[in-house]
Amino acid sequence: MPISERLSRLGSGVFARNDERKSAYRQRLAAGPELLDLSLGSTDLQPPAAAIAAMAAALERPESAAYCMHGATQPFRQAVADWAAKRFATAVDPDTEVLLLVGSQEGTAHLPLAVLNPGDQALLLDPYYPSHMGGLHLASAEPVLLPLDPTRQWRPDFGALSPAQWDRIQLMVMGFPHNPTATTGEQGWLDEAVQKALEHGIVLAHDNPYVDLALDGEAPALLRNPAWRQCGIEFFSFSKSWCLGGYRLAFAIGASWLITALRQLKGVVDFNQSLALQAGAIAALQQAPHWPEQLKQVYRLRRDRMAAALQTAGWPVRLPSMALYLWLELPPKARAKGFNSESFCAALLDATGVCLTPGNGFGPGGEGWVRLALVHPVEQLELGAARIGLWLAQL
Repeated sequence: MPISERLSRLGSGVFARNDERKSAYRQRLAAGPELLDLSLGSTDLQPPAAAIAAMAAALERPESAAYCMHGATQPFRQAVADWAAKRFATAVDPDTEVLLLVGSQEGTAHLPLAVLNPGDQALLLDPYYPSHMGGLHLASAEPVLLPLDPTRQWRPDFGALSPAQWDRIQLMVMGFPHNPTATTGEQGWLDEAVQKALEHGIVLAHDNPYVDLALDGEAPALLRNPAWRQCGIEFFSFSKSWCLGGYRLAFAIGASWLITALRQLKGVVDFNQSLALQAGAIAALQQAPHWPEQLKQVYRLRRDRMAAALQTAGWPVRLPSMALYLWLELPPKARAKGFNSESFCAALLDATGVCLTPGNGFGPGGEGWVRLALVHPVEQLELGAARIGLWLAQL
């Protein structure tokens, strides 16, 4: 039976490959230590009690079990507009400039279908988040990669492309704070991207689920640039800042014509989340706006302690400026043994039960790196580092 060519371009995805390895490891768990999964940014920290209480109360109402069309999301969109006014000091129209999403990945993966034609070029940072490339493949678009250099503190070099190259680009996808490099970035970097978008007629999409989790400095945001309505759309999520990842709650704020285009696409693909989930999201915005601040204290401690433990184990660490992840070059011993990021993570899991994400799943620029998610208490992280250290000593 026929299978589309775009599936071969999509590949299996790094998280799917890791999931298969974890399943295989669990099946033979008796032969090794308990699995310590540090591969996903799925936090062990809890969401605000007010959000869960609001969901629970709304579940009692019959309308929560019904399909939810766009019109019924108006209270949620108004809450988002109110949040944006306080967070970024910018006025947002809840009727034309806000869209509820089933996780921000839905938005980043579907936007190319709404704004690109087959063969159009789109600019991605390299490394990139997998759904950014996945959306381009689904749209049969041509990716143009802009490498991020650690010697430049991962700052995009927009001058690496000629004016003629910029003229061929239809969509630019940014994301600072950046996943996977755990770099907060600077507002000036995003402002430079806005200028390029305006000069060359490019749609600028800024993926910003970590806006509240900058450990050093203030996170950049498209909404802080006064020209956002002319060229851009920004994606936000409840997954990280309010620990609601499994509830798949997110939203886009952007130019009305981009929100309209994405809404049209969304309208033929699916409906919206239950009104009960939306009630929880509204409660998070209105009753727990400072929730992310307490998360940062936890992640800062985990970052510092895990970095110190890995350093002791013989694995040099670049201290990240963003919460949730460590972005690690392969240890010197592993490089000397000829490991790449995928084979290293596979061997590490088999030997220690510690699961990390290979950097090659984030693009060519991720090869030679791995991502570690700080999603367990400090004590478990340090035990994991000890396991890693014993294995590295044997290489």
